[in-house]
Amino acid sequence: MKKNILIVVTSASQINSEKSTGLWLSEFAEPYIEFSKQGFDITVASPLGGKTPIDKNSLSADLHQEILDTEQFLADTIKLDEVKAADYDVIFLPGGHGTMFDLPDNEKLQSLLREFYEAGKIVAAVCHGPAGLVNAKLSDGKYLIEGKRITAFTDTEEKAAGLDQEMPFLLESKLRQAGPIFVAAPDWSDHFEVDGNLITGQNPQSTLSVAKEVIAKLN
Repeated sequence: MKKNILIVVTSASQINSEKSTGLWLSEFAEPYIEFSKQGFDITVASPLGGKTPIDKNSLSADLHQEILDTEQFLADTIKLDEVKAADYDVIFLPGGHGTMFDLPDNEKLQSLLREFYEAGKIVAAVCHGPAGLVNAKLSDGKYLIEGKRITAFTDTEEKAAGLDQEMPFLLESKLRQAGPIFVAAPDWSDHFEVDGNLITGQNPQSTLSVAKEVIAKLN
């Protein structure tokens, strides 16, 4: 049976009046390409729907054309409110600093994450994508990540990126408040954690590993 993947990307385009942000392209593109190779059906959704803003800093000159070509799938995303968890096998949250502004308090996303997780479906997130998990709770009121092994973009990586003072919160610190077993590898390591059907990656370097782990669990 063909698998259906829901990729949820940010709609946020600004850090402040002077600094733009958005989706980190490779964190979307690498999984999209890998899932496509498997013949999976992929739906891209965002809080506002429509065109997804891409962080210009993720558009380096050395990107493979295959990655750049995935921009076409970000031109007209569906609105998150139109999504039903029952239609999908996986929810995947790529990063980019935009996620820090519109995913944590999105009630529809929190509902979807709960439904996916409680149905035994795969919940995956990479880099700043786990911003969507900071407020996610299960039906019993406990945080979804409580007691789970997870990782995400670390506080030291945020400081190295020079944006620790620009964010509404530091992602690692905020996630730790929900009581997970947070595992941090050295900055910019290819590092991911798996706890049952919850798969998280630390940074852009970890994206492909997370995507391949999702595929391994589906096959």
